[in-house]
Amino acid sequence: MKYSEYELYIPKQGDIIWINFTPQIGREQAGRRPALVISPLKYNRRVRLVLVCPITTKVKGYPFEVPVSEGLAVSGVVLADQVKSFDWQERKAEFACKAPAEVTVEVITLLRTLMPLP
Repeated sequence: MKYSEYELYIPKQGDIIWINFTPQIGREQAGRRPALVISPLKYNRRVRLVLVCPITTKVKGYPFEVPVSEGLAVSGVVLADQVKSFDWQERKAEFACKAPAEVTVEVITLLRTLMPLP
């Protein structure tokens, strides 16, 4: 999916985007890298922020890693426990591909285990 300079791409839940994670501190992911969008389009459009989980190719077998399906423009695992909020316009988010629904659902399910209701 290509956008002209006149069309504004707004990230949607389930999109995999390229976005700049720098600056970072400590063990956080850094640099321009792919990330799975977990926030809904309505939020992203209105607030101009996006909630994402980074994708890495360094698979460690950690319980919060969710494999990205083969055959996509991006490979690796989604780090479901490293949620970040970014200004997607300032960080020049670019669409890479769409994640299969089951990947997005698994990431959000894992997030719910980190944030149980009281």
